Amino acid sequence: MASDNLSTLSGADDENYGFRREEMYQSNLAGTVSAYDRHVFLCYKTPEDWPSHLESSDSDVLPRLLSAALKARKDDISLKTKLTIFSGREETGFSDGDVLIFPEMIKYRGLKDSDVDGFVDDVLVNDKPWASGAPEIFTGSHVFVCVHASRDRRCGVCGPVLVQKFDEEIGLREMKDQVYVSPCSHIGGHKYAGNLIIYQPGVDGKTTGHWYGYVTPEDVSELFERHIAKGEVVERLLRGQMGTNPEEVQKEGERKLPNGEDTKRSKVEIQENGDQSIVETFTGCSQGSNGFTCCRDESSAKTSRIEEKSKEISEDQVPKMGSKFSCWTGKWEQSEILAAVAVIGAVATVAVAYSIYRRSG
Repeated sequence: MASDNLSTLSGADDENYGFRREEMYQSNLAGTVSAYDRHVFLCYKTPEDWPSHLESSDSDVLPRLLSAALKARKDDISLKTKLTIFSGREETGFSDGDVLIFPEMIKYRGLKDSDVDGFVDDVLVNDKPWASGAPEIFTGSHVFVCVHASRDRRCGVCGPVLVQKFDEEIGLREMKDQVYVSPCSHIGGHKYAGNLIIYQPGVDGKTTGHWYGYVTPEDVSELFERHIAKGEVVERLLRGQMGTNPEEVQKEGERKLPNGEDTKRSKVEIQENGDQSIVETFTGCSQGSNGFTCCRDESSAKTSRIEEKSKEISEDQVPKMGSKFSCWTGKWEQSEILAAVAVIGAVATVAVAYSIYRRSG
């Protein structure tokens, strides 16, 4: 039993590395997974055989070659790809050299050292079937639990207990042909142990991968009932998921308005009399916190300014660029702004020429 396994831990291990260690629940889990689009799992030996840094071990040729090939071809691979080693078990039917690819849910059997370059080139770079092996579609929910003891003691203590607890739940629920649990190597964030990833198709048929941390044996039943059975994410344990990390999107210029609406700020460079002016625009006319927009309250609008380089042009000769213009620019595309500024420049030029003509007359 998983509970029996946990009770056999020494007091020091339980307090320092187990589910009752002091650091449990002390860190925020959300956003602790970097963005990625594809996950490759290589079946290789058992956790007891894995050195601390398996992918760079000279004595473990297959994972080292696969890791090196992925790094060497990373610029040629269109999808950001992760590599993790897992252990085959009788319950899952996987054996050494088998490769699982998510979200495609494709399996290739029997990868060998001499096959690595061709496999990476065919399958991961060119997105076509491997010339030396037939792809197999696999189904079900797949749970990967970090048990990499030589890398970090916490996962070495917590991981095996969670694997056993999942095995128990699978048996109780009679889901051995639907849910598969496998021990895996380092997935990052050992301080969040127990760490695990669940891959399964959603209601729309699209496979998703969700990373969970601070998972205890008491949480396993909830993960079955909510995530595996209903497709509901257990937010309090969620570290992140396959795809784009929402926090990284925010860093790319996306901004949140106080009322929760998204907006992007763009900068348009305008050539005017040989100098560059910058017009800041917003895409769309934003709504304020009380339901007012810039088109309703002109005094609150952010105006766009164009520097006038000629001192000979009076304020009466050039239309004012007031708050009304800022509401118009909110609806215009950048090309329309350029055209409008060009027209204003032409008007200004005519005004200057006419002023000189009047003076000379």
